[in-house]
Amino acid sequence: MTAPKTVLIGLDGATFSILDPFMARGVMPFLREFLGRGVRAPLRSVVPALTPPGWTSMMTGKRPGQHGVFDFFQKESPESQYFRIADSNDVHSETIWSLASEQEQRVTALNFPITYPAPIVNGCVVPGGWMPWRQLRLGCHPPGLFDRLKTLPGFSARELALDMALEEKAIEGCAVEEYADWITLHTRREQGWLELLVYLMREEPADLVGIVFDGVDKLHHLCWRFMDPAFQSPEPSAWELEITRLCEQYFRQLDEIIAEIVTLAGPEATIVMASDHGGGPTSEIFYINAWLEQAGYLSWADGNSSPTDSLPQLGFRQLARHVYKLDWGRTVAYAATPSSQGIHIVRRSPDGGNSMSDGEYRRLQAELREALLRVEDPINRRPIITEVRLREDEFFGPYESLAPDLSVGLADGAVVSILEADMPVKRRPEVLGSHRAAGIFAASGPGIRAGVSLDELSIVDVAPLILYSLGLPVPGDMTGRVPLEAIEPAQLSLRPPRSVDGSPSTQPIHAATSVGAWDAEAEETVMKRLRALGYVD
Repeated sequence: MTAPKTVLIGLDGATFSILDPFMARGVMPFLREFLGRGVRAPLRSVVPALTPPGWTSMMTGKRPGQHGVFDFFQKESPESQYFRIADSNDVHSETIWSLASEQEQRVTALNFPITYPAPIVNGCVVPGGWMPWRQLRLGCHPPGLFDRLKTLPGFSARELALDMALEEKAIEGCAVEEYADWITLHTRREQGWLELLVYLMREEPADLVGIVFDGVDKLHHLCWRFMDPAFQSPEPSAWELEITRLCEQYFRQLDEIIAEIVTLAGPEATIVMASDHGGGPTSEIFYINAWLEQAGYLSWADGNSSPTDSLPQLGFRQLARHVYKLDWGRTVAYAATPSSQGIHIVRRSPDGGNSMSDGEYRRLQAELREALLRVEDPINRRPIITEVRLREDEFFGPYESLAPDLSVGLADGAVVSILEADMPVKRRPEVLGSHRAAGIFAASGPGIRAGVSLDELSIVDVAPLILYSLGLPVPGDMTGRVPLEAIEPAQLSLRPPRSVDGSPSTQPIHAATSVGAWDAEAEETVMKRLRALGYVD
Protein backbone atom coordinates (compact mmCIF):
# COMPACT_ATOMS: atom_id res chain seq x y z
CA MET A 1 0.00 0.00 0.00
CA THR A 2 1.25 3.46 -0.92
CA ALA A 3 0.88 5.70 2.11
CA PRO A 4 -1.17 8.90 1.74
CA LYS A 5 0.43 12.30 2.09
CA THR A 6 -2.53 13.73 4.01
CA VAL A 7 -5.52 12.29 5.84
CA LEU A 8 -8.49 14.44 6.89
CA ILE A 9 -10.62 12.93 9.67
CA GLY A 10 -13.89 14.81 9.98
CA LEU A 11 -15.88 14.56 13.21
CA ASP A 12 -19.24 16.16 12.55
CA GLY A 13 -20.24 18.48 15.39
CA ALA A 14 -17.28 17.57 17.62
CA THR A 15 -16.48 19.89 20.51
CA PHE A 16 -13.67 19.88 23.04
CA SER A 17 -16.19 20.38 25.85
CA ILE A 18 -17.22 16.74 25.35
CA LEU A 19 -13.93 15.28 24.06
CA ASP A 20 -11.71 16.70 26.81
CA PRO A 21 -13.62 15.00 29.68
CA PHE A 22 -13.64 11.72 27.74
CA MET A 23 -9.88 11.97 27.25
CA ALA A 24 -9.34 12.85 30.91
CA ARG A 25 -11.34 9.78 32.01
CA GLY A 26 -9.46 7.43 29.71
CA VAL A 27 -12.34 6.88 27.30
CA MET A 28 -10.28 8.27 24.38
CA PRO A 29 -6.61 7.54 25.19
CA PHE A 30 -5.39 7.64 21.58
CA LEU A 31 -6.91 11.05 20.93
CA ARG A 32 -5.23 12.37 24.08
CA GLU A 33 -1.88 11.02 22.87
CA PHE A 34 -2.48 12.38 19.36
CA LEU A 35 -3.17 15.88 20.64
CA GLY A 36 -0.10 15.69 22.85
CA ARG A 37 2.19 15.22 19.85
CA GLY A 38 0.51 17.74 17.59
CA VAL A 39 -1.43 20.98 17.66
CA ARG A 40 -5.00 21.71 18.70
CA ALA A 41 -7.24 24.75 18.45
CA PRO A 42 -10.88 25.80 18.55
CA LEU A 43 -12.18 26.03 14.98
CA ARG A 44 -14.62 28.84 14.21
CA SER A 45 -17.39 27.78 11.84
CA VAL A 46 -19.31 29.93 9.39
CA VAL A 47 -22.77 31.49 9.76
CA PRO A 48 -24.89 29.53 10.22
CA ALA A 49 -22.88 26.91 12.14
CA LEU A 50 -24.48 24.14 10.14
CA THR A 51 -23.35 20.96 8.36
CA PRO A 52 -23.71 21.88 4.64
CA PRO A 53 -22.10 25.36 4.69
CA GLY A 54 -19.60 24.22 7.33
CA TRP A 55 -18.16 21.27 5.42
CA THR A 56 -18.38 23.09 2.09
CA SER A 57 -16.43 26.02 3.55
CA MET A 58 -13.84 23.63 4.94
CA MET A 59 -13.44 21.91 1.56
CA THR A 60 -13.25 25.15 -0.45
CA GLY A 61 -11.45 27.54 1.89
CA LYS A 62 -14.26 30.01 1.18
CA ARG A 63 -17.33 31.38 2.89
CA PRO A 64 -20.93 30.67 1.85
CA GLY A 65 -21.34 33.86 -0.17
CA GLN A 66 -18.36 32.72 -2.25
CA HIS A 67 -19.22 29.04 -2.78
CA GLY A 68 -23.04 29.23 -2.76
CA VAL A 69 -24.12 26.74 -0.05
CA PHE A 70 -26.02 28.29 2.90
CA ASP A 71 -28.25 25.55 4.28
CA PHE A 72 -29.62 22.05 3.70
CA PHE A 73 -31.94 23.84 1.27
CA GLN A 74 -31.26 26.16 -1.62
CA LYS A 75 -33.32 29.12 -2.72
CA GLU A 76 -34.29 28.66 -6.35
CA SER A 77 -33.55 32.29 -7.22
CA PRO A 78 -33.00 35.55 -5.28
CA GLU A 79 -36.65 36.61 -5.60
CA SER A 80 -38.24 33.16 -5.29
CA GLN A 81 -40.11 31.86 -2.25
CA TYR A 82 -39.31 28.28 -3.28
CA PHE A 83 -36.52 26.15 -1.85
CA ARG A 84 -35.07 22.76 -2.81
CA ILE A 85 -32.55 20.36 -1.28
CA ALA A 86 -28.97 21.51 -1.85
CA ASP A 87 -26.60 19.20 -3.71
CA SER A 88 -23.10 19.25 -5.20
CA ASN A 89 -24.29 21.27 -8.20
CA ASP A 90 -24.72 24.18 -5.77
CA VAL A 91 -21.00 24.17 -4.89
CA HIS A 92 -19.65 26.90 -7.17
CA SER A 93 -16.01 26.56 -6.22
CA GLU A 94 -13.00 24.32 -6.55
CA THR A 95 -12.52 22.02 -3.57
CA ILE A 96 -9.50 20.27 -2.11
CA TRP A 97 -10.65 17.20 -4.05
CA SER A 98 -10.77 18.93 -7.43
CA LEU A 99 -7.61 20.97 -6.85
CA ALA A 100 -5.61 17.87 -5.93
CA SER A 101 -7.07 15.99 -8.90
CA GLU A 102 -6.05 18.74 -11.29
CA GLN A 103 -2.46 18.31 -10.08
CA GLU A 104 -2.66 14.57 -10.85
CA GLN A 105 -2.90 13.58 -7.22
CA ARG A 106 -5.38 10.86 -6.28
CA VAL A 107 -8.12 11.45 -3.72
CA THR A 108 -10.58 9.43 -1.64
CA ALA A 109 -13.57 11.22 -0.08
CA LEU A 110 -16.05 9.31 2.08
CA ASN A 111 -19.29 10.51 3.70
CA PHE A 112 -18.78 14.23 3.07
CA PRO A 113 -22.05 16.19 2.82
CA ILE A 114 -22.99 17.94 -0.43
CA THR A 115 -21.05 15.46 -2.58
CA TYR A 116 -24.08 14.06 -4.41
CA PRO A 117 -24.02 13.85 -7.38
CA ALA A 118 -20.42 12.75 -6.86
CA PRO A 119 -17.85 15.18 -8.24
CA ILE A 120 -15.71 13.77 -11.03
CA VAL A 121 -12.28 13.54 -9.45
CA ASN A 122 -9.11 11.52 -9.82
CA GLY A 123 -10.06 8.90 -7.27
CA CYS A 124 -13.03 7.62 -5.29
CA VAL A 125 -16.06 9.35 -3.79
CA VAL A 126 -18.82 7.80 -1.69
CA PRO A 127 -21.27 10.62 -0.88
CA GLY A 128 -22.57 11.20 2.60
CA GLY A 129 -24.74 13.50 4.63
CA TRP A 130 -28.25 13.04 3.29
CA MET A 131 -27.62 10.40 0.63
CA PRO A 132 -30.67 8.07 0.34
CA TRP A 133 -29.40 4.48 0.38
CA ARG A 134 -31.34 3.48 -2.73
CA GLN A 135 -29.33 6.02 -4.72
CA LEU A 136 -25.94 5.14 -3.25
CA ARG A 137 -24.95 3.10 -6.30
CA LEU A 138 -25.56 6.09 -8.58
CA GLY A 139 -23.84 8.41 -6.13
CA CYS A 140 -20.49 6.63 -6.05
CA HIS A 141 -17.55 7.60 -8.26
CA PRO A 142 -16.09 6.07 -10.35
CA PRO A 143 -18.82 3.93 -11.94
CA GLY A 144 -18.59 0.37 -10.66
CA LEU A 145 -17.22 1.38 -7.25
CA PHE A 146 -20.45 0.51 -5.46
CA ASP A 147 -20.46 -3.01 -6.92
CA ARG A 148 -16.97 -3.57 -5.54
CA LEU A 149 -17.82 -2.17 -2.12
CA LYS A 150 -20.97 -4.23 -1.70
CA THR A 151 -18.89 -7.44 -1.75
CA LEU A 152 -17.17 -6.44 1.49
CA PRO A 153 -18.17 -8.47 4.57
CA GLY A 154 -20.81 -6.66 6.58
CA PHE A 155 -21.44 -4.00 3.90
CA SER A 156 -24.87 -2.40 4.38
CA ALA A 157 -25.95 0.39 2.06
CA ARG A 158 -28.98 0.99 4.29
CA GLU A 159 -26.85 1.77 7.32
CA LEU A 160 -24.04 3.61 5.55
CA ALA A 161 -26.38 5.97 3.76
CA LEU A 162 -29.89 6.52 5.02
CA ASP A 163 -32.40 3.90 6.05
CA MET A 164 -35.30 5.58 7.76
CA ALA A 165 -36.53 2.30 9.24
CA LEU A 166 -33.38 2.40 11.39
CA GLU A 167 -32.53 6.08 11.52
CA GLU A 168 -35.73 7.99 12.15
CA LYS A 169 -35.47 8.41 15.90
CA ALA A 170 -36.87 11.86 16.51
CA ILE A 171 -34.91 14.12 18.76
CA GLU A 172 -38.06 15.29 20.44
CA GLY A 173 -40.25 12.52 21.76
CA CYS A 174 -37.88 9.62 21.08
CA ALA A 175 -39.24 6.68 23.06
CA VAL A 176 -37.14 5.55 26.00
CA GLU A 177 -36.89 2.03 24.64
CA GLU A 178 -35.45 3.32 21.33
CA TYR A 179 -32.43 5.20 22.66
CA ALA A 180 -30.16 2.18 23.03
CA ASP A 181 -30.76 0.84 19.53
CA TRP A 182 -30.34 4.34 18.08
CA ILE A 183 -26.92 4.82 19.71
CA THR A 184 -25.83 1.30 18.78
CA LEU A 185 -26.80 1.95 15.16
CA HIS A 186 -24.46 4.93 14.95
CA THR A 187 -21.70 3.03 16.70
CA ARG A 188 -22.07 0.31 14.06
CA ARG A 189 -22.27 2.82 11.20
CA GLU A 190 -18.90 4.34 12.06
CA GLN A 191 -17.33 0.89 11.91
CA GLY A 192 -18.92 0.35 8.50
CA TRP A 193 -17.40 3.56 7.15
CA LEU A 194 -14.02 2.56 8.59
CA GLU A 195 -14.14 -0.74 6.72
CA LEU A 196 -14.75 1.10 3.44
CA LEU A 197 -11.87 3.45 4.17
CA VAL A 198 -9.45 0.64 5.02
CA TYR A 199 -10.40 -1.22 1.84
CA LEU A 200 -9.89 1.83 -0.37
CA MET A 201 -6.63 2.85 1.31
CA ARG A 202 -5.28 -0.59 0.47
CA GLU A 203 -6.85 -1.12 -2.95
CA GLU A 204 -7.02 2.46 -4.27
CA PRO A 205 -4.06 4.32 -2.71
CA ALA A 206 -4.55 8.07 -2.70
CA ASP A 207 -2.47 11.13 -1.87
CA LEU A 208 -5.38 12.79 -0.06
CA VAL A 209 -7.79 10.68 2.00
CA GLY A 210 -10.78 12.11 3.83
CA ILE A 211 -13.67 10.68 5.81
CA VAL A 212 -16.46 12.13 7.97
CA PHE A 213 -17.84 10.34 11.03
CA ASP A 214 -21.22 11.95 11.69
CA GLY A 215 -22.42 10.01 14.71
CA VAL A 216 -20.79 12.57 17.01
CA ASP A 217 -23.31 15.21 16.01
CA LYS A 218 -26.23 12.78 16.26
CA LEU A 219 -25.34 11.72 19.78
CA HIS A 220 -24.88 15.37 20.76
CA HIS A 221 -28.39 16.23 19.56
CA LEU A 222 -30.19 13.44 21.36
CA CYS A 223 -27.93 12.50 24.28
CA TRP A 224 -26.23 15.69 25.47
CA ARG A 225 -27.55 15.32 28.99
CA PHE A 226 -25.96 11.86 29.26
CA MET A 227 -22.48 13.07 28.22
CA ASP A 228 -22.15 16.49 29.83
CA PRO A 229 -21.54 16.09 33.59
CA ALA A 230 -23.31 19.40 34.24
CA PHE A 231 -26.61 17.87 33.11
CA GLN A 232 -26.30 14.30 34.33
CA SER A 233 -28.74 13.17 36.98
CA PRO A 234 -27.27 13.04 40.52
CA GLU A 235 -29.20 9.82 41.08
CA PRO A 236 -29.38 8.19 37.64
CA SER A 237 -31.82 5.41 36.94
CA ALA A 238 -30.68 2.08 35.54
CA TRP A 239 -31.83 3.24 32.10
CA GLU A 240 -29.87 6.50 32.35
CA LEU A 241 -26.75 4.60 33.40
CA GLU A 242 -27.14 2.29 30.39
CA ILE A 243 -27.52 5.19 27.93
CA THR A 244 -24.49 6.90 29.46
CA ARG A 245 -22.52 3.66 29.07
CA LEU A 246 -23.56 3.32 25.41
CA CYS A 247 -22.51 6.91 24.68
CA GLU A 248 -19.11 6.23 26.23
CA GLN A 249 -18.89 3.04 24.20
CA TYR A 250 -19.48 5.03 21.00
CA PHE A 251 -16.66 7.45 21.81
CA ARG A 252 -14.37 4.63 22.94
CA GLN A 253 -14.86 2.92 19.60
CA LEU A 254 -14.40 6.23 17.76
CA ASP A 255 -11.03 6.59 19.50
CA GLU A 256 -10.05 3.12 18.28
CA ILE A 257 -11.19 4.02 14.74
CA ILE A 258 -9.05 7.17 14.73
CA ALA A 259 -6.08 5.15 16.00
CA GLU A 260 -6.49 2.58 13.22
CA ILE A 261 -6.65 5.26 10.53
CA VAL A 262 -3.58 7.08 11.82
CA THR A 263 -1.63 3.82 12.09
CA LEU A 264 -2.63 2.77 8.59
CA ALA A 265 -1.64 6.17 7.19
CA GLY A 266 1.87 5.80 8.60
CA PRO A 267 4.29 8.20 10.31
CA GLU A 268 5.01 10.27 7.17
CA ALA A 269 1.39 11.33 6.66
CA THR A 270 -0.01 14.62 7.85
CA ILE A 271 -3.18 13.97 9.86
CA VAL A 272 -5.73 16.76 10.10
CA MET A 273 -8.78 16.39 12.34
CA ALA A 274 -11.62 18.92 12.19
CA SER A 275 -15.33 19.46 12.78
CA ASP A 276 -17.82 21.55 10.84
CA HIS A 277 -19.14 23.16 14.04
CA GLY A 278 -19.28 22.48 17.75
CA GLY A 279 -22.10 21.64 20.12
CA GLY A 280 -23.67 22.58 23.42
CA PRO A 281 -26.82 22.23 25.51
CA THR A 282 -30.10 23.85 24.57
CA SER A 283 -33.53 24.22 26.10
CA GLU A 284 -35.06 27.36 24.51
CA ILE A 285 -36.97 27.51 21.23
CA PHE A 286 -37.46 30.76 19.34
CA TYR A 287 -40.57 30.62 17.14
CA ILE A 288 -39.29 33.09 14.64
CA ASN A 289 -42.35 33.28 12.36
CA ALA A 290 -44.63 33.61 15.38
CA TRP A 291 -42.55 36.59 16.48
CA LEU A 292 -42.65 38.10 12.99
CA GLU A 293 -46.43 37.74 13.00
CA GLN A 294 -46.83 39.38 16.41
CA ALA A 295 -44.51 42.19 15.35
CA GLY A 296 -46.61 42.83 12.24
CA TYR A 297 -44.18 41.61 9.55
CA LEU A 298 -45.87 38.29 8.68
CA SER A 299 -49.44 37.15 8.12
CA TRP A 300 -50.70 33.57 7.99
CA ALA A 301 -53.14 32.64 5.28
CA ASP A 302 -56.72 31.71 6.26
CA GLY A 303 -57.82 28.20 7.23
CA ASN A 304 -58.62 27.30 3.63
CA SER A 305 -54.98 27.60 2.58
CA SER A 306 -54.03 23.92 2.90
CA PRO A 307 -51.92 22.66 -0.03
CA THR A 308 -53.61 21.07 -3.01
CA ASP A 309 -52.25 19.22 -6.01
CA SER A 310 -52.81 22.34 -8.11
CA LEU A 311 -50.22 24.26 -6.14
CA PRO A 312 -46.57 24.26 -7.25
CA GLN A 313 -44.84 21.37 -5.51
CA LEU A 314 -41.28 21.22 -4.18
CA GLY A 315 -41.36 17.54 -3.34
CA PHE A 316 -41.28 18.14 0.42
CA ARG A 317 -44.44 19.85 1.56
CA GLN A 318 -43.53 20.07 5.21
CA LEU A 319 -40.62 22.41 4.56
CA ALA A 320 -42.62 24.25 1.92
CA ARG A 321 -45.34 25.16 4.41
CA HIS A 322 -44.40 28.82 4.15
CA VAL A 323 -45.43 28.84 0.49
CA TYR A 324 -49.05 27.98 1.23
CA LYS A 325 -49.40 29.03 4.86
CA LEU A 326 -48.35 32.64 4.46
CA ASP A 327 -50.42 35.50 3.12
CA TRP A 328 -47.99 36.83 0.53
CA GLY A 329 -50.02 39.99 0.03
CA ARG A 330 -49.35 41.07 3.63
CA THR A 331 -46.09 39.30 4.55
CA VAL A 332 -42.89 41.32 4.23
CA ALA A 333 -40.53 39.04 6.19
CA TYR A 334 -40.51 35.30 6.91
CA ALA A 335 -38.26 32.38 7.86
CA ALA A 336 -38.39 29.48 5.40
CA THR A 337 -36.20 26.98 7.26
CA PRO A 338 -35.28 26.61 10.92
CA SER A 339 -31.78 25.37 10.09
CA SER A 340 -30.60 28.59 8.41
CA GLN A 341 -31.67 30.81 11.34
CA GLY A 342 -32.37 33.38 8.67
CA ILE A 343 -35.11 35.83 7.73
CA HIS A 344 -35.99 36.61 4.12
CA ILE A 345 -37.52 39.94 3.14
CA VAL A 346 -40.23 39.96 0.45
CA ARG A 347 -39.26 42.69 -2.00
CA ARG A 348 -41.68 41.84 -4.80
CA SER A 349 -45.47 41.65 -4.81
CA PRO A 350 -47.18 38.34 -5.70
CA ASP A 351 -47.62 39.43 -9.34
CA GLY A 352 -43.85 39.92 -9.65
CA GLY A 353 -43.94 43.70 -9.53
CA ASN A 354 -41.50 45.80 -7.55
CA SER A 355 -42.91 46.38 -4.09
CA MET A 356 -39.93 47.71 -2.14
CA SER A 357 -37.27 50.25 -3.04
CA ASP A 358 -33.65 49.87 -1.96
CA GLY A 359 -34.17 52.57 0.64
CA GLU A 360 -37.23 50.85 2.07
CA TYR A 361 -35.34 47.55 2.11
CA ARG A 362 -32.46 49.05 4.12
CA ARG A 363 -34.84 50.67 6.56
CA LEU A 364 -36.72 47.41 7.06
CA GLN A 365 -33.46 45.52 7.62
CA ALA A 366 -32.42 48.00 10.30
CA GLU A 367 -35.87 48.03 11.89
CA LEU A 368 -35.98 44.22 12.08
CA ARG A 369 -32.48 44.04 13.48
CA GLU A 370 -33.25 46.52 16.25
CA ALA A 371 -36.53 44.80 17.15
CA LEU A 372 -34.98 41.30 17.18
CA LEU A 373 -32.25 42.35 19.59
CA ARG A 374 -34.95 43.38 22.06
CA VAL A 375 -36.62 39.93 22.18
CA GLU A 376 -36.35 38.47 25.70
CA ASP A 377 -36.60 35.07 27.30
CA PRO A 378 -39.81 35.43 29.35
CA ILE A 379 -38.32 33.48 32.27
CA ASN A 380 -34.95 35.14 32.87
CA ARG A 381 -35.74 38.41 31.03
CA ARG A 382 -32.46 38.21 29.13
CA PRO A 383 -32.15 38.77 25.36
CA ILE A 384 -32.78 35.58 23.42
CA ILE A 385 -30.97 36.97 20.36
CA THR A 386 -27.34 37.98 20.79
CA GLU A 387 -26.62 39.22 17.27
CA VAL A 388 -28.30 39.92 13.96
CA ARG A 389 -26.11 39.86 10.88
CA LEU A 390 -27.08 41.61 7.65
CA ARG A 391 -26.76 39.65 4.43
CA GLU A 392 -24.32 42.03 2.77
CA ASP A 393 -22.00 41.90 5.78
CA GLU A 394 -21.97 38.15 6.43
CA PHE A 395 -22.43 36.68 2.97
CA PHE A 396 -20.48 39.02 0.72
CA GLY A 397 -19.71 37.31 -2.59
CA PRO A 398 -21.18 36.31 -5.94
CA TYR A 399 -23.95 34.23 -4.28
CA GLU A 400 -24.93 36.78 -1.64
CA SER A 401 -28.38 37.27 -3.19
CA LEU A 402 -29.36 33.67 -2.32
CA ALA A 403 -28.66 34.12 1.39
CA PRO A 404 -31.15 35.24 4.06
CA ASP A 405 -31.49 39.01 4.41
CA LEU A 406 -30.83 38.75 8.14
CA SER A 407 -29.29 35.92 10.21
CA VAL A 408 -29.85 35.61 13.94
CA GLY A 409 -27.50 34.32 16.60
CA LEU A 410 -29.30 32.98 19.66
CA ALA A 411 -28.27 32.91 23.31
CA ASP A 412 -27.34 29.65 25.04
CA GLY A 413 -27.73 27.58 21.91
CA ALA A 414 -31.45 28.27 21.51
CA VAL A 415 -32.94 26.82 18.36
CA VAL A 416 -35.29 28.24 15.76
CA SER A 417 -38.72 26.92 14.82
CA ILE A 418 -40.74 28.16 11.85
CA LEU A 419 -44.05 26.82 13.19
CA GLU A 420 -46.99 28.87 14.40
CA ALA A 421 -47.05 29.39 18.17
CA ASP A 422 -48.94 31.37 20.77
CA MET A 423 -45.72 32.85 22.16
CA PRO A 424 -42.34 33.35 20.46
CA VAL A 425 -40.07 31.86 23.13
CA LYS A 426 -40.64 28.53 24.87
CA ARG A 427 -38.57 26.01 26.80
CA ARG A 428 -38.08 22.33 26.10
CA PRO A 429 -39.01 19.87 28.84
CA GLU A 430 -35.45 18.47 28.82
CA VAL A 431 -32.00 19.56 27.71
CA LEU A 432 -30.91 18.47 24.23
CA GLY A 433 -27.90 19.36 22.12
CA SER A 434 -27.59 22.09 19.51
CA HIS A 435 -24.86 23.60 17.41
CA ARG A 436 -22.19 26.05 18.51
CA ALA A 437 -19.77 28.03 16.35
CA ALA A 438 -16.60 26.63 17.95
CA GLY A 439 -15.65 23.21 16.61
CA ILE A 440 -12.34 21.41 16.85
CA PHE A 441 -9.05 21.41 14.94
CA ALA A 442 -6.07 19.14 15.50
CA ALA A 443 -3.09 18.14 13.36
CA SER A 444 0.01 16.01 13.64
CA GLY A 445 2.73 14.83 11.33
CA PRO A 446 6.01 15.89 9.70
CA GLY A 447 6.57 19.62 10.11
CA ILE A 448 3.61 20.11 12.46
CA ARG A 449 4.44 21.59 15.86
CA ALA A 450 4.16 19.24 18.83
CA GLY A 451 2.18 19.70 22.03
CA VAL A 452 0.89 23.17 21.18
CA SER A 453 -2.52 24.71 21.86
CA LEU A 454 -3.25 27.47 19.37
CA ASP A 455 -5.66 30.37 19.44
CA GLU A 456 -8.86 29.97 17.48
CA LEU A 457 -8.54 29.18 13.77
CA SER A 458 -11.15 29.64 11.06
CA ILE A 459 -12.80 26.73 9.31
CA VAL A 460 -11.67 28.21 5.98
CA ASP A 461 -8.03 27.75 7.07
CA VAL A 462 -8.28 23.96 6.80
CA ALA A 463 -8.25 23.77 2.98
CA PRO A 464 -5.09 25.92 2.63
CA LEU A 465 -3.31 23.77 5.24
CA ILE A 466 -4.28 20.57 3.43
CA LEU A 467 -3.09 21.94 0.10
CA TYR A 468 0.19 22.99 1.75
CA SER A 469 0.62 19.50 3.21
CA LEU A 470 0.18 18.06 -0.29
CA GLY A 471 2.84 20.41 -1.68
CA LEU A 472 0.24 22.33 -3.70
CA PRO A 473 -0.21 26.10 -4.04
CA VAL A 474 -3.16 27.88 -2.43
CA PRO A 475 -5.51 29.66 -4.88
CA GLY A 476 -5.54 33.39 -4.33
CA ASP A 477 -9.34 33.54 -4.19
CA MET A 478 -9.50 31.44 -1.02
CA THR A 479 -10.53 33.36 2.06
CA GLY A 480 -8.60 31.04 4.33
CA ARG A 481 -4.87 31.06 5.00
CA VAL A 482 -2.22 28.49 5.80
CA PRO A 483 -2.07 28.61 9.64
CA LEU A 484 1.66 29.23 9.96
CA GLU A 485 1.47 29.00 13.74
CA ALA A 486 0.71 25.27 13.39
CA ILE A 487 3.90 24.56 11.43
CA GLU A 488 7.49 24.27 12.62
CA PRO A 489 9.59 27.32 11.59
CA ALA A 490 12.22 25.05 10.06
CA GLN A 491 9.57 23.47 7.86
CA LEU A 492 8.35 26.88 6.72
CA SER A 493 11.89 27.93 5.87
CA LEU A 494 12.44 24.75 3.90
CA ARG A 495 9.08 24.90 2.13
CA PRO A 496 7.22 28.20 2.41
CA PRO A 497 3.56 28.30 1.32
CA ARG A 498 2.91 29.10 -2.32
CA SER A 499 -0.05 30.85 -3.88
CA VAL A 500 -1.52 30.82 -7.36
CA ASP A 501 -3.99 33.08 -9.08
CA GLY A 502 -7.61 32.07 -8.59
CA SER A 503 -10.91 33.65 -9.49
CA PRO A 504 -14.50 33.02 -8.39
CA SER A 505 -16.41 30.49 -10.46
CA THR A 506 -20.01 30.94 -11.56
CA GLN A 507 -20.55 27.27 -12.45
CA PRO A 508 -20.58 24.04 -10.45
CA ILE A 509 -17.09 22.52 -10.35
CA HIS A 510 -16.55 18.96 -11.57
CA ALA A 511 -20.12 17.94 -10.73
CA ALA A 512 -21.26 14.65 -12.21
CA THR A 513 -23.86 15.25 -14.90
CA SER A 514 -24.99 11.64 -15.30
CA VAL A 515 -27.11 11.70 -12.14
CA GLY A 516 -30.28 13.76 -12.02
CA ALA A 517 -31.79 15.78 -9.21
CA TRP A 518 -33.42 14.21 -6.17
CA ASP A 519 -36.46 12.15 -7.07
CA ALA A 520 -39.64 12.39 -4.98
CA GLU A 521 -38.83 9.32 -2.88
CA ALA A 522 -35.31 10.55 -2.17
CA GLU A 523 -36.53 14.02 -1.20
CA GLU A 524 -39.08 12.58 1.23
CA THR A 525 -36.42 10.30 2.74
CA VAL A 526 -34.09 13.25 3.26
CA MET A 527 -36.86 15.32 4.78
CA LYS A 528 -37.68 12.56 7.26
CA ARG A 529 -34.07 12.44 8.37
CA LEU A 530 -33.85 16.21 8.74
CA ARG A 531 -37.01 16.18 10.85
CA ALA A 532 -35.56 13.36 12.95
CA LEU A 533 -32.49 15.47 13.68
CA GLY A 534 -34.55 18.54 14.52
CA TYR A 535 -33.51 20.69 11.55
CA VAL A 536 -37.01 20.78 10.07
CA ASP A 537 -40.32 21.16 11.90
